[in-house]
Amino acid sequence: MKKFTYILLILFITGIISCSCRNESSLYKLVWDTPSNDTYGTVPLGNGEVAVNAWIDEAGNLRFYISRIDAVDENGQLLKVGAMKISPSNQISTPSGFEQTLDVKRGVLEAVYGDISYKLWIDANRNVIVAEIATKTPQTFTACNDGWRNERTRYDKYDCSDIYNVCSFEDASFREAYREQLDNLETVIEPDVPVNLPDAVGWYHHNVHSKPFQVTAEVQGTDDIHRQDPLLHRTFGAIVRAGNAKKIDEKTLQSPEGKAHRFEIAVHTKHPATVPEWLDETLQILDGAQKLPVQKRFSEHEKWWDGFCNRSWIHITQNGKSATVADSSDAFVLSRAYLLQRYVSACAGRGQLAIKFNGSIFTVPEPGQQGNADYRRWGSGYWWQNTRSAYFSMPAAGDFDMMQPLFNQYFEILPLCTERVRKYFGHGGAYYPECIYFWGDVFSEAYGWESWKTRDNKLQKSGWHKYEWVGGLELAYMMLEYYEYTGDTGFLDTKAVPLAMEILTFFNEHYATDANGKLFMNPSQAVETWWDCDNPMPELAGIYAVTEQLERLPENALTADRKKIVSSLKQKLPALPLTQSKDGKPMLAPAQRFEQKRNSENPELYAVFPFRLISYEKPNVEWGIEAFKHRLDRGASGWRQDDIFASYLGLTDEARNHLVRRAKNKHKQSRFPAFWGPNYDWIPDQTHGGVLNKGIQSLVMQCDGKRIDLFPTFPADWDCDFKLRAPYNTTVEGRLKDGKVTDLKVTPKEREKDVRIMIGNNRE
Repeated sequence: MKKFTYILLILFITGIISCSCRNESSLYKLVWDTPSNDTYGTVPLGNGEVAVNAWIDEAGNLRFYISRIDAVDENGQLLKVGAMKISPSNQISTPSGFEQTLDVKRGVLEAVYGDISYKLWIDANRNVIVAEIATKTPQTFTACNDGWRNERTRYDKYDCSDIYNVCSFEDASFREAYREQLDNLETVIEPDVPVNLPDAVGWYHHNVHSKPFQVTAEVQGTDDIHRQDPLLHRTFGAIVRAGNAKKIDEKTLQSPEGKAHRFEIAVHTKHPATVPEWLDETLQILDGAQKLPVQKRFSEHEKWWDGFCNRSWIHITQNGKSATVADSSDAFVLSRAYLLQRYVSACAGRGQLAIKFNGSIFTVPEPGQQGNADYRRWGSGYWWQNTRSAYFSMPAAGDFDMMQPLFNQYFEILPLCTERVRKYFGHGGAYYPECIYFWGDVFSEAYGWESWKTRDNKLQKSGWHKYEWVGGLELAYMMLEYYEYTGDTGFLDTKAVPLAMEILTFFNEHYATDANGKLFMNPSQAVETWWDCDNPMPELAGIYAVTEQLERLPENALTADRKKIVSSLKQKLPALPLTQSKDGKPMLAPAQRFEQKRNSENPELYAVFPFRLISYEKPNVEWGIEAFKHRLDRGASGWRQDDIFASYLGLTDEARNHLVRRAKNKHKQSRFPAFWGPNYDWIPDQTHGGVLNKGIQSLVMQCDGKRIDLFPTFPADWDCDFKLRAPYNTTVEGRLKDGKVTDLKVTPKEREKDVRIMIGNNRE
């Protein structure tokens, strides 16, 4: 791993009242003094939709993988768009004088290497990558399409959720017979196709079939539901151009000899599209950008990133100290991790699809492997319990625009979910399966290959998440929370309420009541951990939380019929399940009855997070503390949530220790400090970073209804500058210094009465 240092940009001056984000989020640049040996030396850039993993090798070549969040091929796999290599005519033979800087405030990578200066950025307002190069002596540069999809390739290694993975839960003879029928459905990745342009280099990938969509729909009984084919004729690719450049061949473009060079790359996806339609739109993107002065575009790009940084920040330091270049304190490491994880989310969070938990769009091939940067452990599908983690911290950060792809992706398949319930069960409402492709069908290996028509139980074959139905409740909770933060009544009326009501209707109609008139959820399971349950905690806590949110809405937000459904369902809910610890104390239980433990989650603590029915300031917090103390599985990496559980329960030391361990747990070989993993998922692990950022926020501020608690579980030996968002269009910023809050600013001012300073009231 290459050496890096962190350069302090802003000195804290005694007497300055407030720190703008220019101070907080531009606290440090990341600087390296050696080039990269391999792809683990890449660093991320992105504009929310288009991204790169960039590095400079020892010969002075600027290299980067190009990504888009919606570059999905005919097999349903999220691919890299491609790769570029920009090379000087005077290759560097004796490496010296290297300095590379990633400025996360400006969204730019800059490097000086011998005679060459590189500046790489992705326009925050246009899907165009810009590589600017300056040299002290004249020379030429070539930009080469360095992609690896040059021929039709059979994909022999299936990973979990890859479309043609055969369900291991089927009878072996059936599996073999069905395999023979599916010989023509093997995973074949078609080659990228060069674009024939006189003054540019380009390529595209055009999906000519959609067999995965067709086969999952037919097997699962969703083929008669009206929806757009998600794969057929999806077209993505890139076009590269430079001023007065010469086209050497279909892959290579050469700039004329000189001291200044600029290559610009338009990256575009259109679905559905013919190739001419895609080409026309991609050229329009490039032409539109190049009509404007590059200095103006970069200024607008910097303005976007500055505005993003000014939405919110958290900067933690040791008491009486400020960060220094050599600072390796826990507080500094935590602040840096929070800043960089939020940056990574911003680089990939404004596209057409939700952020992929297993690598986002920053996967790279392992060193020594040729090409394939498309591989990601756990494949192409979306696990809700993993996907949600990247979005935990976005409301308090004010990153509301970045939540839209998640909401849109899942809301668009709500009609599919309601129709699936009608077909499978014959009643109303909707549930979201835990494991689905972005178009809504269940993973083929989880559902199995036997047609739904011949099954008595039409649900998926796999028991790992067969009855795991908390996802819809969590999504409804997040959407209603989004409304509480933004006051967006259009979103509430058209998305949040309709979705929440369909989810509640499912539970209301799917399960019967017991002799006491209480809902009896069986068959059921508690996430992937307990497979045989009565009244599982995650679903039960979720129904409680969502109904309470709906009851807090303005009077006219729900119709009379909807209010009646909410009220009647809430009255039917049994009490939260409890059990006893070894020393006889009551504590939260995974379910009223729970058997067959298969995984290592802590479903009993879902009443603490995400649903916040049990927390430090509420009755019966001891139930949660006992459950936390006696939890069977624990850790501070990946999707584990011990950090957040501890903070919500008021356990300051535990929260701090878990978060510090998490912030230090980066991928050892990767150069970028916030490339986590692989942990349970892949590199960079977005579940790990998502839990990290939510946990850090909860040290500083926790909100419940209109109440805003500051520093409820914040360590006594740390100081903090912060700006965060709270519900009801509220912004809170201030400073904690030596145990006292100063410079507190609450907007709007009338919300000051709802703020409680919690220092000294923590439960240890």
